[in-house]
Amino acid sequence: MDKVGIVGGIGPASTLDYYRGIVNGYRERTEEDRYPEIVICSINMTEMLSFVQKKDWDALTAMLVMAVKSLAGAGVSFAAIASNTPHIVFDRVQRESPLPLISIVDETGKYAQSTGCKKAVVIGTRFTMNSGFYAEGFEKYGIAAIVPTRGLQEDIHNLIFPRLENGIVVPEDKETMLGIVRGLIAEHQADSLVLGCTELPLMIQNDDLDTFLLNTTQIHIEAILNRLI
Repeated sequence: MDKVGIVGGIGPASTLDYYRGIVNGYRERTEEDRYPEIVICSINMTEMLSFVQKKDWDALTAMLVMAVKSLAGAGVSFAAIASNTPHIVFDRVQRESPLPLISIVDETGKYAQSTGCKKAVVIGTRFTMNSGFYAEGFEKYGIAAIVPTRGLQEDIHNLIFPRLENGIVVPEDKETMLGIVRGLIAEHQADSLVLGCTELPLMIQNDDLDTFLLNTTQIHIEAILNRLI
């Protein structure tokens, strides 16, 4: 059986979701009382975000490549970065990676296309929203990716950091986020919402909105399971 590598810690709460999702998903799919070996290389989220803030893409790439090489040294067969924001430099990391990597953006694009999505609102950290990598990644699947205005990007980012990023869901924050999202979906007549931060599924669930949710965390986990099984 393949050994899975996860670059985690960015943030810790979603890394736990990946571990649980892979273990439980494997058992559900195979109906076997066992699960794959998972190796997690946990990197420093604060340091990682400082590189993103400064747009120091060389340092960010080097940090992620070092983590992937650590996983390769542990004997994993393939790896995934358990966060959306670092995918800003995914192509660069992939070029230097000794392992096959599964992209959260590409897998979300493929899944969105398979379900008939045509226009998706993307929310996440300000870095994810203003980087344009979802717009670029979705374009090849014929999907328009809409991001909020800069002002709303700041509002959404501040609802993620620091509490949600640490796994804390505040009811008032959730209501504010849902109000922003409903307005964006109506304004752009979008048919789907990309939860482009791996902590957002802790706050927004399927029954919160009438719009189709693209849960990037779960889509990524399913892609990992597909590779395993």
